[in-house]
Amino acid sequence: MSDDVRASLSDVFREEHGRLLASMVHRYGDIDLAEEVTSEAIEVALQRWPIDGVPTKPGAWLLTTARRRAVDRLRRDRTLSTKLAILQIEQDRAGIGQRTESLAAGAFDDDVPDERLQMFFMCAHPALNVDDRVALTLRCLAQLTTAEVARAFMIPSSTAGQRISRAKKKIREARVPFRIPGPDELPARLTVVLQVVYSIFTEGYAASSGDDLVRVDLADEAIRLARILQALLPREREVTGLLALMLSVHARSAARVAGDGTLVMLDQQDRARWDREMIDEGADLTVRALTGGAAGPYSVQAAIAALHVESETWEATDWAQIVELYGVLMSLAPSPVVAVNRAAAIAVRDGPVAGLMELDALADEPALQAYSPYHAARGDVLSRLGASSDAATCFERACATAGSIPERDYLRRRADEAREAAGS
Repeated sequence: MSDDVRASLSDVFREEHGRLLASMVHRYGDIDLAEEVTSEAIEVALQRWPIDGVPTKPGAWLLTTARRRAVDRLRRDRTLSTKLAILQIEQDRAGIGQRTESLAAGAFDDDVPDERLQMFFMCAHPALNVDDRVALTLRCLAQLTTAEVARAFMIPSSTAGQRISRAKKKIREARVPFRIPGPDELPARLTVVLQVVYSIFTEGYAASSGDDLVRVDLADEAIRLARILQALLPREREVTGLLALMLSVHARSAARVAGDGTLVMLDQQDRARWDREMIDEGADLTVRALTGGAAGPYSVQAAIAALHVESETWEATDWAQIVELYGVLMSLAPSPVVAVNRAAAIAVRDGPVAGLMELDALADEPALQAYSPYHAARGDVLSRLGASSDAATCFERACATAGSIPERDYLRRRADEAREAAGS
């Protein structure tokens, strides 16, 4: 199989996987079964499409193949005979071909006009623990690996795997219904869905592994989903805030990577390469998110991101306001990560000594021990203070816990520079 054909197939599978899995879960109410037959359908396509060509309607082809695999599995499993009987009755009434076409076209409830978002809301069922809901959705529906899910939670991969397994078990044992929630149920499930969408974006904007710093497909998908949510729930200001945040951050993507693939930090970026149209849209949405009452966490983060992209230079950035906003964010959604970002901003506003004091106060936080940005931030302020040997140690630790290759290369270079400065 040529590289071009493989790339073309990957694009199709990436686009169709979520829709296919959603259709299978919606139809059979069994996540494990849906995952298995979805994977099998894609494996069959990988074998046949390079020879027969990609079908005119790849989604319908995959759906038909997955359905047949599901029927075969149900027939082999005597404990699921009841499900099989129900399935046969449905097929007799509606007709297999007609059902296949309607599902392939995304014939779900019109309240949520996207199959993947529908499944996000389904998996946000209140019977599940909040963290388990997010982990399950990220792994099964957003197609993040278990390691990427772990990174989103800043936990070991084994713990992320346990959360996913626990959620599936709860769904089976409690017989959690797989149905599309009604309009009145959407707001109660929204927090989990927003967390999932933002986690997808975060993995896209700063990949946790691989050769590329940015996974544009994931970042774009998260923004697409947020746009649908914003149109669906225009009065939910945190939806608007999340969309604004992602636009303001994603606008810098082109400048974050140099021509040779190396990472470029914010203070060194060519701001002429930033997407001004995206910045303007993000700014307008930020104002809307902050208008009409107390702001939520995503809206506050959107305000911080807007201050960064609206500044003509690094030096002209309103660091005093950014520090204040991080203080507000700490009161709304306190976390070690927010504290690290606030400390880094203090280091710019008040100098490296003040920043180091803030960072050192976080030294015993368990979640930060393997958090690369924390060690990188300490390395940066120590370098500015002339403590080159200690800075090198911090950069080396940051490198050891970093995700993508461009990130690791950058941190290794900083470590080498600090070691050289320490020896001179």
